[in-house]
Amino acid sequence: MDSLTHVALGACIGEAFFGRVIGKKAMLWGALAQSVPDIDFVAAFWMSPADNLLAHRGFTHSIIFILIVTPFLSLLAERWHRPYNISIRRWILFFSLQIFIHIFIDAFNNYGVGWFEPFSHYRISFNTIFVADPFFSMWSGIAFIALLLLKSRHPKRKYWWKFAIIMSSIYVWYCTINKIKIDSDVKQIAVHQNINYTQYFTTPAPLNNWLWYVVLGNDSGFYVGYRSLFDTKKDIDFKYFSRNDSLLDPVHNHEELQKLIRFSQGFYTAEKWNDTLVFNDLRFGQIIGWHNPEEKFVFHYFLQNSADNRLVVQRGRFAKWKWEIMKSLFKTIKGN
Repeated sequence: MDSLTHVALGACIGEAFFGRVIGKKAMLWGALAQSVPDIDFVAAFWMSPADNLLAHRGFTHSIIFILIVTPFLSLLAERWHRPYNISIRRWILFFSLQIFIHIFIDAFNNYGVGWFEPFSHYRISFNTIFVADPFFSMWSGIAFIALLLLKSRHPKRKYWWKFAIIMSSIYVWYCTINKIKIDSDVKQIAVHQNINYTQYFTTPAPLNNWLWYVVLGNDSGFYVGYRSLFDTKKDIDFKYFSRNDSLLDPVHNHEELQKLIRFSQGFYTAEKWNDTLVFNDLRFGQIIGWHNPEEKFVFHYFLQNSADNRLVVQRGRFAKWKWEIMKSLFKTIKGN
């Protein structure tokens, strides 16, 4: 999930734990605690782009990280606020819950979270909520602003932190139900359209939870399309993309490529842009793919010039967005 959502939700949870004791400082502690796992951003300063892809949401988003960092943070906070007599046990519960909530909701995105690092590199991805979903973020954002404006002892403060937690939880359940519905539809459509596949995934299109990006794949390539929750027709207009593994033969043993394949969880294609060899990770969708199915994939990695790969995950995500594209998105969401 995006950083602002973590900050706002963390602040509301901080208010729930310590608001009556330390006032608005509780919100600050909450925002900091919820942001701790994202300390992994510093890895980008010395790691190669391929290494950083695996480091992000890796060890700092693991269960073992919670066990290691929670006692240290709890001792620090307890010493800082010792006059308030908040027990070390309560601080441990606070930090462990905050960090767990962070790595839990991050798993609902499509990037993948290394809960079991360093013992297993397997990434957890529920593919249920887009990384920046305003309909998820708005509840904690509204509550965060209300808590900032209200006085420390105002009786309405309890209402607002409860509002943030309850509404955010309801939205997660709503998105999960949508995911189950879409997956069921896609499986039926694949049978109806005689598409044989060995791997598939569905994940929300940008900024909403009603239009879903669909990928069905096998050893030779992938069928890519979009499905709205409001579609009534039992078909999807798929665009086929060949995997093109043969293009990777000259660099097959390169460590960088092996890391990219591992990161992609097998959902990748290769292609040539003029003389440049490009690796596409299909999990992050296409640039305005609902509007133009021929568009490039958001995640495209230049295998011959890795210096151009610093923002590879969100490369051009919103570069072509304008009013025409927004209207196209709304129209596709409305369904057929």
